[in-house]
Amino acid sequence: MNTTVRDQLCVDTLRFLSVDMVQAANSGHPGLPLGAAPMAYVLWTRFLKHHPADPDWVDRDRFVLSAGHGSALLYSLLHLTGYDLSLDEIKHFRQWGSKAPGHPERGHTPGVEVTTGPLGQGFANAVGMAMAETQLAARYNRDGHTVVDHRTWALVSDGDLMEGVASEAASLAGHLKLGKLVCLYDDNLVTLAAGTDITFTEDRARRFEAYGWQTIHVRDGNDLAQIDAALKQAVAETQRPSLILVRTLIGFGSPGQGTFKVHGSPLGVADVQKTKEKLGWPSEPSFLVPEAARVRFHEALEHGAQAQDQWRSRAQAYALAWPELARELDARLHAQLPADWSTPIPVFPADAKGMATRVASGKVMNAIAANLPALSGGSADLDPSTNTALKDLGDFSPTRRDGRNLHFGVREHAMGAIVNGIAAHGGFIPYGSTFLIFSDYMRPPIRLAALMGLHVVHVFTHDSIALGEDGPTHQPVEQLASLRAIPNLTVIRPCDANETAEAWKVAVETRDRPVLLVLTRQDVATLDRTRYAAADGLRRGAYVLNRNSGQPRIVLIASGSEVALILAAAEILEQEGVAARCVSMPSWELFDAQPRDYRESVLPPDVPARLAVELGVAQGWRGYVGDRGDVLSVERFGASAPAKTLLKEYGFSVENVAARARALLAIPS
Repeated sequence: MNTTVRDQLCVDTLRFLSVDMVQAANSGHPGLPLGAAPMAYVLWTRFLKHHPADPDWVDRDRFVLSAGHGSALLYSLLHLTGYDLSLDEIKHFRQWGSKAPGHPERGHTPGVEVTTGPLGQGFANAVGMAMAETQLAARYNRDGHTVVDHRTWALVSDGDLMEGVASEAASLAGHLKLGKLVCLYDDNLVTLAAGTDITFTEDRARRFEAYGWQTIHVRDGNDLAQIDAALKQAVAETQRPSLILVRTLIGFGSPGQGTFKVHGSPLGVADVQKTKEKLGWPSEPSFLVPEAARVRFHEALEHGAQAQDQWRSRAQAYALAWPELARELDARLHAQLPADWSTPIPVFPADAKGMATRVASGKVMNAIAANLPALSGGSADLDPSTNTALKDLGDFSPTRRDGRNLHFGVREHAMGAIVNGIAAHGGFIPYGSTFLIFSDYMRPPIRLAALMGLHVVHVFTHDSIALGEDGPTHQPVEQLASLRAIPNLTVIRPCDANETAEAWKVAVETRDRPVLLVLTRQDVATLDRTRYAAADGLRRGAYVLNRNSGQPRIVLIASGSEVALILAAAEILEQEGVAARCVSMPSWELFDAQPRDYRESVLPPDVPARLAVELGVAQGWRGYVGDRGDVLSVERFGASAPAKTLLKEYGFSVENVAARARALLAIPS
């Protein structure tokens, strides 16, 4: 069999495995696989450095299917090249328990780098991966010793490029000159509901050129030689990321080719038959893999083993020449923390004036950064306000690749998706930072980080109406409840500097989910821990600050800055003969994970009088205060005024907390 015939056989194998998957499930997206199979084939067999027998090899190329709806194509590639994804699994595409779910899921299917489907996210993830590779290479490679050297590839769609997150990420990628990032654009002029002529007629190539990208056109998406030449041109470019615009025909070969009708619905039995006939493919059996195609695709196993063996030899030589760096890199790539990473974390002395928890957070970050080389990140143009700059560790830029401060610009959405890509790449504990109110711009990547179980730290400051004069546009009210609703996300709102230090310990040590720190703009007192319980109680999510000698009549619960309010109110109640227990509850998620006996020791079932105090909506607090409890909360938007005025007007005063407690106990004020 000559090469041309074999290549076409392989392309059509990809197409019809995908079509048969979608048809068997009676659900899915056949259009993209039929149109994009040629570019995927050329990339995966001629350019992609990977080892299917070891999907986690650290120096592999990363491939992101940003157009996650085309998952059938990715599963076909994974199966054919030898990943642990059997034919039986893909025959059960989109079915319960299958390793081939409707959209690619990281950790569920071997070879899937990131969870994709929400359009634009994968594109921005790929930018993060390219940034990660670039920073690692700058820190660890030495003359004659290259141990970090791989590329990031993405397959993107019209829908991806329409999404704002992709525009944000593309702008940053061009600025940073990420030459090892290549995006193959399935330029088929069709979206889910119509042709792009009704919504998307800009010159995409010129837009990306303005961002600082190299753009390459492939006029015929079925021409393997054109695709090959374009990929070679992209690889040769070292100063700019590349966008390869590949003109394809969605649903190629099917009766509905070129129309939105083949985007997101099975072709149907009759049209599957017609498509196979048109492209010269046997109508039976379904899920056919010709032997010649299997042999060709399985060459990836041999090529991958050779590439990995060559890398191992380089890594061994590197370890002899640079043993300390080699140990550090290996620990990072295996997510191992240095033994002494937390030793420099300060213990903050009691201080009635105290400091904002955002300030305490900055002090902790800078204390641990030198001992924790994996820590890297930045903010959406807010470092002076969020206190997230790592001093003397440099800015990641086109001229300094080892800088650990990442400047995202005013691009919150892209920041969230980029730090996800950095975390998915491996070797980092990445963080992103902005004001809590702007978490709304980041909700999709926060949710995806939780879904993927990525080790990402979000540092959100200016956490309540107490930020003051900026007014309701900048004052979060519903954000805490919204974020706490996301499964597998740990939200921590510390009450003082020492709880903030403990929160950072939890954030660094937590491996299987993102952690979100919620911090104040205003100063809060640093509690006297000789008088109150130690701050390491934060690790259990909630803990008793003041243990009374007798049974409490009421439990006061708060998070963050409001803890000081309940402590002061408890003193007033104590003077009136009312025993009040004060509970700091910085993290619902950590508390809910505790054994029942611990939770009941903090919130005794036989003390139904409970008052929760938090500068946010009450949603969710009923589970802790019960039907006979109460919540002092904020149930309307904020206002523009000095913080002290706002707190008084909204009822967040010591006197009002005490009054609400008396009301629960039916004690006259």
